Amino acid sequence: MKLHIGCGNRYIPGWVNLDINRDLKVDIVDDAGALGKIANLSCDIIYVSHVLEHFGRHEFLEILKVWHSKLKVGGILRLSVPDFDGIVSVYNKTGDLPQLLGLLCGGQRNCYDYHKIVFNKELLTSSLLSVGFTNICEWDWKETCHSEIDDYSQAYLPHLDKEAGTLVSLNLEAIRGI
Repeated sequence: MKLHIGCGNRYIPGWVNLDINRDLKVDIVDDAGALGKIANLSCDIIYVSHVLEHFGRHEFLEILKVWHSKLKVGGILRLSVPDFDGIVSVYNKTGDLPQLLGLLCGGQRNCYDYHKIVFNKELLTSSLLSVGFTNICEWDWKETCHSEIDDYSQAYLPHLDKEAGTLVSLNLEAIRGI
């Protein structure tokens, strides 16, 4: 199974698309933190773009453990979160905080759309290692089978400047160990 958690309005054909919002086009309505409708050890790959930051700093490790439990041994977690280091870099260049508020605080369009934690590569890598993931590396959205789906893994500032802009999404892949 190829599971796309927190798909929002970014439906990926050929994947099982899951979101908590039943008003969207989804295959499964479920909580991204519980995944009660997904069997353990059932997923070959899980793709999660800009979802983990919606959980608190005292709960995100438990969420990573849930996602780990759903993957087959050797399965891939492909994760994307706002990149705090990239955001700080843009802020230091521009001083334009308003353009960064969505990345830092969420869109705040509904009760789920709030960010509760920030990540950089060091924190996310150590967190993934702590729950049993291995072989953690960055992934390039241009080289995925879902690259045509323009989601937040492709977030650049200035907005949509994918040639000269700064990527403000941290994209890491990890393998489920035993």
